[in-house]
Amino acid sequence: MTRATHESGFTLTELMVALFVFGLLSAAGVSVLSFTARNQDAVRERVEATGAFQRTRALLKADLSQAAPRRPVGPDGRVAPLPFSGGEGGSLLRLVRRDGDRGLDAVEWRLSGDRLERVRREAAGAGPERTRVLLTGVRSASVEFLWRGSWSPVMPGDGVQEPLPQAVRLTLDVEGLGAVSQTLLVTGESR
Repeated sequence: MTRATHESGFTLTELMVALFVFGLLSAAGVSVLSFTARNQDAVRERVEATGAFQRTRALLKADLSQAAPRRPVGPDGRVAPLPFSGGEGGSLLRLVRRDGDRGLDAVEWRLSGDRLERVRREAAGAGPERTRVLLTGVRSASVEFLWRGSWSPVMPGDGVQEPLPQAVRLTLDVEGLGAVSQTLLVTGESR
């Protein structure tokens, strides 16, 4: 009988090379997983910001489609001079809207710090104030009104002959979205 000169198995060098390759593959796998997790968080934040913007747009569209040519009552109890105003005094937009069977609500859209807020008061403004933060990270906001075929940064007119504008353009510069401009028709009662 002859004896085998080598035994079965791996040499130390082969084992070290295999461990080195396994280490490289493991490091690459961890790197891919951490990149995927970071990317997923970024996508989630972007989807949430876009969703908040779309909800804000839908709410503005609803307010403008239900605008009523009525003058709101301010928090101080005084009747406002115009039924539809904005673009001055820290307020982007003020209007009265019909709210189904509940009657009329006074609505104000304003920029407070970096937050776009919507303030609603029932009973055309005489009721309690409810503030809702719609967007955060708003760097700037401006509004324009289409009235008699011309755009104006403040709502012109006397509020009697044509109490509502034809359209409203809201331009926002939002962190994560950039500058976004929305032009919406006012399809309230007098249209």
